[in-house]
Amino acid sequence: MTNMLIDKVRSIQAEQKKPSVLVIGDLMIDHYIWGSATRLSPEAPVPIVNVKNESTTLGGAGNVVQNLVALGAKVTVAGVIGNDAAGIQLIEILENEGVKTNAIIKDNSRSTTVKTRILVGSHQLVRVDREVTDAVSRELEDELIEKLSANINNADIVILSDYNKGLFAPGLTQRLIKIANEHNKKVVIDPKGLNYEKYKGAYIIKPNRKELAEAAKTEKISNISDLETAAKTIFLQTGTTYLIVTLSEEGMAIITEQSSILLPVKATEVFDVTGAGDTVIATIAYFIALGLPVDEACELANHAAAIVIRHVGSATTTIDEIVKDMDGY
Repeated sequence: MTNMLIDKVRSIQAEQKKPSVLVIGDLMIDHYIWGSATRLSPEAPVPIVNVKNESTTLGGAGNVVQNLVALGAKVTVAGVIGNDAAGIQLIEILENEGVKTNAIIKDNSRSTTVKTRILVGSHQLVRVDREVTDAVSRELEDELIEKLSANINNADIVILSDYNKGLFAPGLTQRLIKIANEHNKKVVIDPKGLNYEKYKGAYIIKPNRKELAEAAKTEKISNISDLETAAKTIFLQTGTTYLIVTLSEEGMAIITEQSSILLPVKATEVFDVTGAGDTVIATIAYFIALGLPVDEACELANHAAAIVIRHVGSATTTIDEIVKDMDGY
């Protein structure tokens, strides 16, 4: 299948198709502080960090967005942020990436989620989170629905990127999926939490092994039989068409109510799995939006994940890099 798939991807590249993807999700800022630590504080038994460098990037659903942009998609993003400096910075980063932000709503009652990581060398000393995870108000839900109604017709596919930060309350999640389905738009979900019933009606749900075990209330998932048993619970709750389960060093599984396929891992080196799930869901959605079947989109996503986990921190990849990885496999 590999050579035929490479030819298909190259044909898509030649046509310069750019799918339109609507990402609805929990948006946040990842703030990194790098420094050195050679002595302890006289005030408490903690290291003193002498700051050398700082950087800011998108986190949460923003990492999904950046993966889509790197692949070449036209992206519109929707979500709720605070009416604060971090929110202004978040929108500025998105707009600099060429992303449409007109469906992002500012909530005066919450702060924009910021995760600050303080690192000495490659060691993370501490992470400081600033966030409000309360569910958004009904008024903001209605405002978001109104904005999305104006954007959804232009989308080829819809991604819900749930980081459990208050956006995807069951009622709003069902409203979003219903609107997408009414417009014949496939919904692809990166889930969080234990309540998968709120994802009822989605086309694809993509948990990792641990998330699936917790949602299905299963002690462990150690083989394909365990996967299929846990998946039955999710199919009963959601009626989803596909359950795609990422299995870390073992690759991923594509499960339907009738069958299951195991795609072995493509990675030759693993440095950091941070953000790999975002790369997987972005790549799957991107290629489905271009008309590829789910199994081929997952094969490409498996190679994309293999590329990004060779890097430290969240990373993105391109179609050229995916094709090169497939050529050398």
